[in-house]
Order: sequence, then structure tokens, then C-alpha cells
Amino acid sequence: MNLSSSRPFQAHLRSSDDLVTTYAATRAGFVALALEKNRRATPYVAEARALQTAASSAQTPLDLLNITGIESGLLTAAGLSDKACNHLTAQDKTEAIRGLIENFLEPAGDKFVEELVFRFLLTRGDTLGGSMRNIGGALAQRKLTRVLLSTLTIAGIPYCWQHTKTRHWVEMSDDDADIELSLRGLSWHNASGPRTLIYNLAVPLVKNNVDISLFNLAPAELQATAYKVANTYLALGELKGGIDPAGADEHWKTARSALDRIRTAFADTDTLPHLFFIGAAIEKKMAGEIWQQLETGGLANAANLNEENQLASLARWLCTL
Repeated sequence: MNLSSSRPFQAHLRSSDDLVTTYAATRAGFVALALEKNRRATPYVAEARALQTAASSAQTPLDLLNITGIESGLLTAAGLSDKACNHLTAQDKTEAIRGLIENFLEPAGDKFVEELVFRFLLTRGDTLGGSMRNIGGALAQRKLTRVLLSTLTIAGIPYCWQHTKTRHWVEMSDDDADIELSLRGLSWHNASGPRTLIYNLAVPLVKNNVDISLFNLAPAELQATAYKVANTYLALGELKGGIDPAGADEHWKTARSALDRIRTAFADTDTLPHLFFIGAAIEKKMAGEIWQQLETGGLANAANLNEENQLASLARWLCTL
């Protein structure tokens, strides 16, 4: 896994044009988002079907109040999110359901069950829409993670990974299928020592969130530092997975500002981590700015998320730092 770290971007980039997102990549990105949206919608559709089956035993809308086990579904159809329900009393919930029945289900006549299901899905659709706002970032993180895992595996380097929800570190196994869906951190050893990568970390020195942070410590040692020791940071990067060309410039501005904050924060220390950028939607002007930073040393590396060779090269660089 030898890879020069002097100008590592030259291993996969010849000019700014190589960074520009192609039409085919944009199209594929939108398709991937649509597929992920459908995947995430599947539980809501199943819930709607279960609600429809249970509610079908009611002869009138008021009979719904007597059916056990559908209160949560009725509250959702009334327009209340799960979070909102946590702040309501039992009386508040009953009033909300009665309002749904009187104002919407009874006027629907014998189609009240269909009306109930439609309104349930309307609220669940809002929930899905909220979860989709950062789906580009989630898909980008998964893609990079899979490339990192593959890079380590083919190099014969064992790793352990941190679960997003439990924060527990899990040893590498023969079956690592889909671990990128719930992975927050990744740790391994290379020729220079232990390495730990953490996603979406609030970096104390920067006083802001950074998409990707790479450290020269093992997980236990890293936790003991509380992420406050400047010389433990090897690389910090911004990962922007939004594929819409209309939002490309805004993504770059956000990333550029984040990278500038990192430079400022580390200015008073004896070290500056390698800075890098990975983006899905990169337009020509934006590519020119990134290339300029690469040539002047403002960025150590960069890659277009949609270009497999670029992503693999950047992953090898990270794994060998």
C-alpha cells in the first residue's frame, strides 16, 4: 500500500476537469436517492397496511376508538409526529383523535378507512421527507466506508469498527455485509502505528462538526484525549454527498468555510492535519477552485465521489497516512 503523500492527488487527478461530475453520474445519483427513499418508505407502507386491516373492522369512524392497538396510528393520521405525542397527555391524544374523526373521517362517509390511511401516510411522508434531507450525506458516507473497508481487506489489514448507536467497537469478522449502514468509526494499524477514523465529530479545537477525522491513536487512547490534542489529528475532511448540480456551489461554500475554520483553529498549534475534500456534485468553476487549492497546498487531496478510481486512490492515501 505504498502511496506518496507529497502530492497524493496526482495519483488520480491530472487536471480540474477530472473532478467535474458527469451527466451520467448525476443521473445515477438521482436514481440512487430514489431507491433509498423507497427503501426507507417500506416500513411506513407496511404500517399503513396494518392500520387499514385493523381499522376495516370498524362499522363507523367512532368505532375506531374501541379498536385496541391502533391509537398510535390514529394519532399519526391526526397529524401528530412521534415526537409531538411525547409531550401530550392522554386527554390531549383523545381530543386529537376525536378531531380527526369529526372533521375528516365522518365527512368521508363509507370511505373513512381509506381517508384514515391517506392521512396516516401524509404524516409519515413528512417524517420521511425530514429523514431524506441528509440522505445524500448518509449515502456518501456509506460509499466511502465500503471503499475504506475494501482497501484494508485487500491489504490484509484487520480493523475494528464503531457502531453508530451503541458506540461499541466491534472486531472485524468474515461477514462485514452492510456494516456501513451503522458504522460511525473505523480503526486499524498501518506501518506507522494505530489509526482511527471518526465520522461527524464535533472537534473541540474547531468548535464545529467535521465530516471525517483521522487520528494517530487507537480508540481507547483517543477517547482518553477527548479529541483535544492537536497533534493526534492526521487528516480532516469534508464529505458532500448531495448530487443536485443546483446545490453544488452551496455545498462547496459550506465545505470551504469548514476547511478555513480548521486552518484557523490549528494555526496556533505545532501541526496542521492534512485537509481533503470529497464531493458528489462538482461543477466546472468549483473544480477549478479545488484544483487551485490542491496545487497551492491548501488541500492535500480531493476526489469526486462518483469516480471509483479517485475514491479508491484517496482511500488508499487515508489508510497509509
